[in-house]
Amino acid sequence: MATANPSQGELATRASIAKPSQEVASAAPAAPAVTVPAPTRREFLYYIWGASLALLLGQATAGLIWFIFPRFREGEFGGVFPFNPADLPEVGAQPTSVPSGRFHVSNTAEGVLALYGVCTHLGCLPKWVATNDRFECPCHGSKFTGDGSWIEGPAPRGLDRFNIELVYADGTRTQSDGSGSPIPIAADKTLVEIRVNTGKRSLGPGHGVRLGPQRT
Repeated sequence: MATANPSQGELATRASIAKPSQEVASAAPAAPAVTVPAPTRREFLYYIWGASLALLLGQATAGLIWFIFPRFREGEFGGVFPFNPADLPEVGAQPTSVPSGRFHVSNTAEGVLALYGVCTHLGCLPKWVATNDRFECPCHGSKFTGDGSWIEGPAPRGLDRFNIELVYADGTRTQSDGSGSPIPIAADKTLVEIRVNTGKRSLGPGHGVRLGPQRT
């Protein structure tokens, strides 16, 4: 028995029935877009406050570290000043002034000293008076010898002094021991540099006490 050929309408119906999944997929709704809510005014102020607090704490920490461990360049007050031995005065002569470092280099019979050029009374600047062979403070009349010892006046002690280091041609070095005593220059060596550390200061001697090696 012969089978009748399907018409074009039947073929279209069969094609539509054979693809149900495609129609279902095309009919599925699109996924909704994810939106991030904007911060509220209170949240925004919290963010600003937190960032400001973190910045303030960072600056305070950096300032504290700098205060505890300051760094000074060579030749800057608070750091080390190289001093040429050629500028060292003769023993007992007028001390050599270094205004940028605020100190005087004095050469005594006991050795070399770096005297802080500020009066121990109220911070005035004593001047060397050659006719009297001593330092004299123009403010309240305190007077000091060439090695910084107190002579008279309201100053409570002699001139303070900075730690120094003597550098020789053979590479050896001699440093201050922190007591403020002069450092003798080795007679058998060539002195090439005197390094004055303006960041390390010792108190000057009291009334009636002169500098020099202690005798027992």
